[in-house]
Amino acid sequence: MRLYSLSVLYKGDPKVHLLKAAYDVSSFNFFQRSRWVLGLHWGGCCGLGPCCLSDRASLAEYLCHVYVRSDGLVGVVIADNEYPQRVCFTLLDKVLDEFSRQVSKMDWPSGSPATITYSALDGYLSKYQVQTPGP
Repeated sequence: MRLYSLSVLYKGDPKVHLLKAAYDVSSFNFFQRSRWVLGLHWGGCCGLGPCCLSDRASLAEYLCHVYVRSDGLVGVVIADNEYPQRVCFTLLDKVLDEFSRQVSKMDWPSGSPATITYSALDGYLSKYQVQTPGP
């Protein structure tokens, strides 16, 4: 069971934009990793079309979990199909609460990964990896 991506976005009017993201593509072929990061980013942003404010959804049956809060803050976890959905939404709730306390709401509409200071995503992505026992 693996987590591949953890993202925080802002669903403004008229579009959604990325505020911060962390990726773990270490399980993919070295030469394909940049494509996977691009795909994970695209999947996280474009998968939000059908979500309304204050919504929780698992959009793809295999790995994309989205939590859209009423304040427009969005969390996206991309995981393999074995990762427990409940854990994904617990993680998203924790990350979005912490993000909203640490990053001013005034910065969300114009923020970008380069301008937002929030460094906890990599730690959460690492902490929530589920290690399967070896043979």
